[in-house]
Amino acid sequence: MTIKRYGTGQTGAGKQPLPFARAVEANGWLYVSGQVAMENGEIVGGGIIPETRKTMENVIAILKEAGYGLEHVVRVGVWLDDPRDFWSFNGVYAEYFGEHPPARACVQSSMMVDCKVEIDCVAYKAP
Repeated sequence: MTIKRYGTGQTGAGKQPLPFARAVEANGWLYVSGQVAMENGEIVGGGIIPETRKTMENVIAILKEAGYGLEHVVRVGVWLDDPRDFWSFNGVYAEYFGEHPPARACVQSSMMVDCKVEIDCVAYKAP
């Protein structure tokens, strides 16, 4: 089995090195690490709606780099800082997945960085 790692050696907030890959591909499966609304090492502001859009853009960029798209996503994990943001988050999320949504888990959790949402996913494409 071949394993390919994407985005190792990246830095996060405060230019700290991130000790993980943005994504790992193995036998057609792509595991995308949790993404937040980060741009140039900083979280974008403005609340749950712009943070969700930026987080999804970050997920899509990683999928694209690996040759995948949203149509290949089979499962998504979502962490929300504030459960009151659920319906606003869900509205934005639905814009991306439309008629063919993947399986999903969504939980409320304290975040490791100052953000409102984190999203990871698993995608599959026949090798």
